[in-house]
Amino acid sequence: MPKKTNPSPTPIPTTKLSAATMSIRLIATIALRYLRGKGSANAVPVLSRISIAAIAVSSCAMIILFSVFNGFELLINDLYKSFYPELQISATQGKFFDPRSKVLPALAQESSILVYSQVLEDNVLVNTSEGDYLPVTIRGVDAQYFAVNQLGPYITKGNDTLMSQPDISTAIIGQQIAAQLGIDVDNVFARMKVFYPNTQYDAGSLAPTNAFRSMIVKPDGSFAVQEEFDSKYILSPIANVQALLGQPGLVSAIAIRLQDGASIPKLAEKLSASLGPSYTIASRYQQNKTVYMVMRSERWAGYAILLFVLLIASFNMVSALSLLVLEKQKDMGILRAMGMTARNQAYILLAEGLLWGLTGGIIGLAIGSTLCWAQSHFGLVKIQGAFIIDAYPVALHWADALIVLATVASVGLLAALYPASKVAKQNLQQLTGNK
Repeated sequence: MPKKTNPSPTPIPTTKLSAATMSIRLIATIALRYLRGKGSANAVPVLSRISIAAIAVSSCAMIILFSVFNGFELLINDLYKSFYPELQISATQGKFFDPRSKVLPALAQESSILVYSQVLEDNVLVNTSEGDYLPVTIRGVDAQYFAVNQLGPYITKGNDTLMSQPDISTAIIGQQIAAQLGIDVDNVFARMKVFYPNTQYDAGSLAPTNAFRSMIVKPDGSFAVQEEFDSKYILSPIANVQALLGQPGLVSAIAIRLQDGASIPKLAEKLSASLGPSYTIASRYQQNKTVYMVMRSERWAGYAILLFVLLIASFNMVSALSLLVLEKQKDMGILRAMGMTARNQAYILLAEGLLWGLTGGIIGLAIGSTLCWAQSHFGLVKIQGAFIIDAYPVALHWADALIVLATVASVGLLAALYPASKVAKQNLQQLTGNK
């Protein structure tokens, strides 16, 4: 009979870890063990906790700083929506231009535009029956203006619409202008007279009153946005303002609001190519470039100050890690004798600095985020004086949290460089204390 052969057993699959993976796991395990610091009788655990606490305080301050600046930027964006559109077309030279020949046909071809408004503005002089004179800026607007610029929520008194009649038109004025002129917009008999220089006036004329064009308006509403606007602007129908300025059919700007999701840079680039160099197309940021640049400069200046504080705190980390090297010298000698390389032991110190930095950063972010949440919901810190809001605005962005974590991690690695280089230069005899 043929001899039966037993089938060979199916091999059990095994997972082999590479030397690099094992080294990484070992480095991480030892670094975590040193982070806990159990069983140590010297000052290393105390110094490490102090270092982590200093990093936590700095990272907490950083995320709060970023959140406050984010809050103010969002607030300014909301306020500027009332007078600065998403996109604005103006003449490169001169104050006024005729939009009918080139601009309006170009806008009619753009499907990404939701609505646009024609605007005409210039400086004028106003007075009341009491004889008070005040220099302001009159802005003539059409019926689409309130759909482009979101001024409606800030109209605090009177009507939010404008009416144009041949003999008199209504106006919506800034709250501070109303206060300075003593005007009550709810008074049906309230009137304002608006004066503008007459460019056709003959200097040799014997009638000096002809040196100014004028019109009478009824202040029918008032808005309260912020001092920059409340003390400057008067809104009135554009047809009446064109007649006052002697600029029939002309405008000073076209304000544009885009469809949701439309790209402002793409439309600006397309309109710029279509209209040519005679017209300037500016986004809301470009219309207020100085304000936004100042805010962002202050934001990063505050970050730089806190980073400097964090770097000073990192000197304590250098001391603590250097003491850790001395405390664990025998352990590292044993590891070196078992085959661990000097480079991997340096990596342990670098990992330790990284862990200290990230631990402090995460604790600081948790505390800072909690404080920001409490501020946004309960308004814990109030703004002193008269302002449109009574508490500091905050807005937490995850990108800022990543910046903070990257910062504290970099500081932790930087603090660990010197102790790590010191370990890497030591040989086995130095670590074990043998000559």
